[in-house]
Amino acid sequence: MSIKRIFHDPIHKEIVFDSGKPEELMIMELIDTIAFQRLRRIKQLGAASLLFHGAESSRFTHSIGVFCIARKIYKKLIEGKSSFCENKFVLYGAALLHDLGHGPLSHTSEAIFDHNHERWSQNLVKNYSPINLILKKYDNELPRLIGELFESKQLFSNPLKTLISSEIDCDRLDYLLRDSYNTGTKYGLVDLERIISGLTFAPDGNIAIKPKGVIAIEHFLVLRNLMYRTIYNHRINEISSWILEKIIFTIKNNYEKKIWLDKSLYKWIFSPAKVDFDDFIRNDDITFYYHLIRWKDESFEPLSTLCKMFIDRDLLKASDISFLSKIDRLEILAFARKLCEENNYDSEIFCGIKERSFKGFESNNALKIWDGAYQNSLENSSALIKTLMKSEEISFIVYPGVIKNEIKNQISLIRNNS
Repeated sequence: MSIKRIFHDPIHKEIVFDSGKPEELMIMELIDTIAFQRLRRIKQLGAASLLFHGAESSRFTHSIGVFCIARKIYKKLIEGKSSFCENKFVLYGAALLHDLGHGPLSHTSEAIFDHNHERWSQNLVKNYSPINLILKKYDNELPRLIGELFESKQLFSNPLKTLISSEIDCDRLDYLLRDSYNTGTKYGLVDLERIISGLTFAPDGNIAIKPKGVIAIEHFLVLRNLMYRTIYNHRINEISSWILEKIIFTIKNNYEKKIWLDKSLYKWIFSPAKVDFDDFIRNDDITFYYHLIRWKDESFEPLSTLCKMFIDRDLLKASDISFLSKIDRLEILAFARKLCEENNYDSEIFCGIKERSFKGFESNNALKIWDGAYQNSLENSSALIKTLMKSEEISFIVYPGVIKNEIKNQISLIRNNS
């Protein structure tokens, strides 16, 4: 007897799974695994909820959304190429499991731990038996085929790679819509249906976009640029990451002071190569926050203060110094560190320069335009897209709030004298 399960999603509305369809039964079984349920306890936007109070959604909801988009695209593509149906199980499995390897607070964990979520997603798919056995039940090659899609190396002319990991893939299509909704911004309102309706196959076998879909792609890429500038690389996110990095740095350099750590997080911090599947699954946002709260109340300085800053949202300050020359940035850093010491703050911990880069659109990892006769790159057909290929770098000076006025005045003085 066929069983249907419905997820009521704020972005895609009703997402229905039908156990009478083998590929969807596989997805239902994967969703019920401990490793996938763990994603409910991993925030999609990490510490961004300290800035955008609605940014509380999880990697679980995002992963369900990515699957939903992949299924829609699959149904569109087989209309023009029925043989693409042989990729159904690989596409559905990869779309659902692509973020399985994320650590606490999502991408933030990559900055504070020696962690790579893509490698861990691949490891879980290939070697974690509860996932691996479900996949092999439907096709013995599924773990290998899905795992290959999570590798960072380019796989040119591979339509599955295009859909799972490219400049315009199912992942990005969902997270721009979802993150825009949850942060209360309007930048990420992607014209999803228009993009899907414009997809086709090019002669080289890869997925392409018809000319009618190019404006929707331009819109998508502009929105992505705005989302990075206003949300993902926001100053508060950079400050939060700085504090968490310094918390882990302080623990690594002061472990002789008998800091409380459970066995799993100990491995994450001190011996990441020894983290096994049990250690991985145990460490999520809840576990990590519990440690932060304990360290806030029971540890030494400066660890206690750093944890208090993060937990109580009494954050450090940061000012944009991207417009300054490298010499001027070092000058403001020296000035800030001197003020830190004068105010009894460890200048190595509470002060520094935080740099972040945003990669522009990369043409070699994106859709091409196919009009039925000629194939062309997006940037050669759109002056707007060509302007979005430029990478950007942001530089902040991070410092305690008590020296905020002095720092701002010094930045203005240096800027006026340049």
